[in-house]
Amino acid sequence: MKLTINYNYYRRVLKSSFTPDLIEAGCDEVGRGCLAGPVVAAAVILPKDFTHALLNDSKQLTKEERNSLQDEIKQRALAWAVAEVSAGEIDRINILNASFLAMHKALDQLNAQPELLLIDGNRFKPYRDIQFECIIKGDAAYFSIAAASVLAKTYRDNLMEKLSLEYPGYGWQTNVGYPTEEHREGIRNLGITPYHRKSFTLLPSQLELFED
Repeated sequence: MKLTINYNYYRRVLKSSFTPDLIEAGCDEVGRGCLAGPVVAAAVILPKDFTHALLNDSKQLTKEERNSLQDEIKQRALAWAVAEVSAGEIDRINILNASFLAMHKALDQLNAQPELLLIDGNRFKPYRDIQFECIIKGDAAYFSIAAASVLAKTYRDNLMEKLSLEYPGYGWQTNVGYPTEEHREGIRNLGITPYHRKSFTLLPSQLELFED
């Protein structure tokens, strides 16, 4: 008899909140390791009793699952916002500061004032006077951070797909700007675009490029 295992059943259960009473905004960003395109961040405030059987770290979900979840997150959230910081700004202030800035810009757009920020990762630049908690792998621990990861990723993936029509040949419709061989081959053949991050190592060293 074939045994069918429901792996979703064994998935780690995310927490609905960090505190029992504070208004919490989960924050996450995507696109830090890309060679092209903006870094995008989202901030999401969910109801205290929010639960969801599927919602998790966006990297653990399929594209179809993320696209389905984004609409539900927007409908059920008390507040949400997405913001981006351009490749040019990344080159000017560096990717770490750009990631913090994208989160700050998303928080600026919320129509509700959070009292606690739940940040995915181990570092954050303080925002106003709001207390925050940095949580490593927070997008797999708290629903609000997971929701932010989904909104940020779906927004950025859709943007890079549109940009791939403007600048074909780099594979952005599939690699969304990450350093795949297809992307780097496009840089070799076509050069760079206004959306490439010039402060990043876009191609391997000259020695590797021209090695027999």
